Amino acid sequence: MNDAMASMVTGVVGVLGTLLAPFLAVRATSRQRAREDAAASDRRRFEERRAGYTAMVGASAQLHTLLKDAVPRISAGRYTDEDRARLEESRREHRDCCAGAQMIASERVLEASRSLNEELAKADAIAKRIDRGHPCEGETAEAARLILKRAEPELAVMRRIMREDLGVVD
Repeated sequence: MNDAMASMVTGVVGVLGTLLAPFLAVRATSRQRAREDAAASDRRRFEERRAGYTAMVGASAQLHTLLKDAVPRISAGRYTDEDRARLEESRREHRDCCAGAQMIASERVLEASRSLNEELAKADAIAKRIDRGHPCEGETAEAARLILKRAEPELAVMRRIMREDLGVVD
């Protein structure tokens, strides 16, 4: 190869490099932006799950606590309209938090939630019927208390599964 050919090849490579450099830079920038967008989207989904789980655990614990307080008060005749309103508000909040979690929670979390919610619903139904003066056979304050006692480990299991789902390990 002579000097003229070498110069021409060098010139062509230089021109191609000059023409391709902006394209390659844009492509690299696009890839970086896509990675950043994916990371931001993952972070946003994580934050949504964490907020949903936090609300769900809080609402479940609040409903559990209010039911535990309500049952002996109902059976003792010391249950007030204010207590009923507070429990009803807690029921609504619990229902709304669980409904919101349906869209973001893993199946394991939903299964744990269903198990806990079944126990809370049983105790709540008994408490309502006792409060209204129409309990079914065997529905006593003690029966509701035992159901709520069984719900305590269910709440702990749900919380543990949520933490695992979020990547929190002890």
